[in-house]
Amino acid sequence: MTARIVHRDDEIGPATAETVPDTAARSRRRARATQIGTILAVLLMWEAVVQMFDVKPIFLPSVSLVLTTLWAMIWDGTLPWNSLVTVLRILTGFLAAVVAGVAIGMAMAFSRTIQNMCDPLIAALYPLPKITLIPLLIIWLGSGEAYKFIVIAFTAFFPIVINTYIGLRQVDQDLIKAARDLGADERRIQLEVMLPAALPSIFAGFRLAMGVAIILTVAAEMIASQDGLGRVLIEAGAILETEKVFAALFVMGILGIVVTKIQDWLDGRFAGWAFDVRER
Repeated sequence: MTARIVHRDDEIGPATAETVPDTAARSRRRARATQIGTILAVLLMWEAVVQMFDVKPIFLPSVSLVLTTLWAMIWDGTLPWNSLVTVLRILTGFLAAVVAGVAIGMAMAFSRTIQNMCDPLIAALYPLPKITLIPLLIIWLGSGEAYKFIVIAFTAFFPIVINTYIGLRQVDQDLIKAARDLGADERRIQLEVMLPAALPSIFAGFRLAMGVAIILTVAAEMIASQDGLGRVLIEAGAILETEKVFAALFVMGILGIVVTKIQDWLDGRFAGWAFDVRER
């Protein structure tokens, strides 16, 4: 009986090992198919509603009209150029917020004095609607790139600094004690134990910051700018070219999907262990 059990385990073991990657791959394919299918279903329903009820393009253009307009705006260079300008603005402000937010969040987590200095300022400024600062920044800095950079970086800064601080403060104390027992000094504990353990929280702050950075970039371009997707939106809306508005919104939606997928890849690349644990 024992020999038979061992024999069965030998047969089942490799099969199980080979099945796990296949199951994960099938799960990913099903998830991707569901996502794509949902988007296509929504677009088909949109097209059907417009055609069935003969909705005027000024109120809701059909998907086919939006796609035709989108192609025309790509072909004449309107969307590629303005999309590039918007993306560069987003990335510039976001990267500045990452550097400042992570640095100050770490300083707050590692120093009680810095925490006491920064905490009331963050508590006062974080709830402030950042879009209300745009008129003031235009008065101070004009309508050029400086005010856009400030409002984007300032908005993205808060989710990053808060998530960095919280992530570092919530690191498992057993990990810190184990590092101390092994002879690690405070600097090594901070950089090699606490910071890696806080990466999921920090990356969550990045995700939130990127979302608000996109929103504030477009808002700033709509209020005062000579180019960018926000400018395309406001100009098309002013002359009631609804199909151009939707074309620009399509590009923004695609930008959002691309950013989300990049962030998912970064999460898996640098903090995949945390997501593996959550999925078990």
